[in-house]
Amino acid sequence: MEYEVVIGLEIHAELATKSKIYCGCTTEFGGEPNTHCCPGCIGMPGALPVLNKAVVEYAIKAGLATNCEISHYSRQDRKHYFYPDLAKAYQISQCDYPLCRNGYLEIEVNGEKKKIGITRIHIEEDAGKLIHDEYGRGTFVDYNRSGVPLIEIVTEPDMRSSAEVKAFFEKLKAILEYTAVSDCKMQEGSLRADINLSVRPKGQKEFGVRTEMKNLNSIRAIVRAVEFEAKRQILELEYGGVIERETRRWDDVKGESYSMRTKEEATDYRYMPDPDLYPIYVDQEWIEQIRATIPELPDDRKKRFISELGIPEYDASIITASKPLADFFEAAAKESKNAKAISNWVMGDLMKKLNDTGLEPSDIPFAPGNLARLVSLIDENVISGKIAKQVFDIMWETGEDPADIVEKKGLKVVTDTDAIRSVIIQVISANPKSVEDYKSGKTKAMGFLIGQIMRETKGKADPQAVNRLLKEELDKL
Repeated sequence: MEYEVVIGLEIHAELATKSKIYCGCTTEFGGEPNTHCCPGCIGMPGALPVLNKAVVEYAIKAGLATNCEISHYSRQDRKHYFYPDLAKAYQISQCDYPLCRNGYLEIEVNGEKKKIGITRIHIEEDAGKLIHDEYGRGTFVDYNRSGVPLIEIVTEPDMRSSAEVKAFFEKLKAILEYTAVSDCKMQEGSLRADINLSVRPKGQKEFGVRTEMKNLNSIRAIVRAVEFEAKRQILELEYGGVIERETRRWDDVKGESYSMRTKEEATDYRYMPDPDLYPIYVDQEWIEQIRATIPELPDDRKKRFISELGIPEYDASIITASKPLADFFEAAAKESKNAKAISNWVMGDLMKKLNDTGLEPSDIPFAPGNLARLVSLIDENVISGKIAKQVFDIMWETGEDPADIVEKKGLKVVTDTDAIRSVIIQVISANPKSVEDYKSGKTKAMGFLIGQIMRETKGKADPQAVNRLLKEELDKL
């Protein structure tokens, strides 16, 4: 039987506010345990929450950037559920009256565009962190993260493959970065996803029984988890089993999920309006003020890069998916006046370095101007493309200006025709078989000889001069 996979996401993004959602404690990542908290964070009796206005503004900005309707009235609710890392034993969230509703993002997969609905975006507080002692002395609680503001972005079950999930998540991440709503540092837990997934026979209208996988904090893990869970459910049904409605944990090392508990219903949380917090009233004037602060978003920037800078659509899609990478590229392209060459370096050597080192685009260890000057050195024939790769590696390690590296290491292109001709004659003399191959019409022999010449000159000979002078010497024979 053929099956269709149905996927919806619940994405939690920590907001980039300076202080927490209901108190003035810092949201800074890290710190000694239990040093970024106050009586409110740790649930002391009599401590009352006060809503941070910036949290509402950031959430509205995220809603506007994702085509949501902004609610003029919303409220906050207590979600009664046992959180061992929330001292109050309930979480302040939003249930029936979220801040944003009915949005969407358009994605493109395999050349086909598709709208993915966003059911709601609501604000809530994050929980603390449990630390399991490796010596078996128990579990400790760090409340530093408790009360850090979150938005939860809940999608419609509109996605049908891991590719669509990846495209949606990457686009949403880019929008949150561009709007500066969240820093989206997944390695620090600033952005994480829960996956709701079910399968059904193709053509069936009713949804199957869904499972939820919690707290995935890398795009790679999200893709692998979707693919594993879809396959697991299909195999379960094929062998006559039953899918249980449950919450599952993803083990990224083993590449599989396992059951944690049966899935809770909304009624299990016993939501009630929080009596300590006023409802949130948002007028149209405030919405328009926030709308005016939204910068150029990824899709618009992509179109501009294609039309103004002349780079391919594929390059523009990859580069604009990360705001820090797009900022770096644009600054370098403007300084070099050779945007396509800059794009080639970003898509090739630069992204490889980022992948190999695990660094984020915001951590590139040299300025955009350095890459621009490196491209200029190639365009001006000061260095060859091969030497440029050596300079790039040194630049990555030291952050030095490429012109200084070239000067210090003596890497300038050799343009002295007499010196190049001398090396060519030596190479011809040392490779008589290749010369005979060339004379008999084997064109690969020319490439071999050029390689030998470049090796002898340590890649510094002017390639155009090498080609011209080598042909001259071979024709003499």
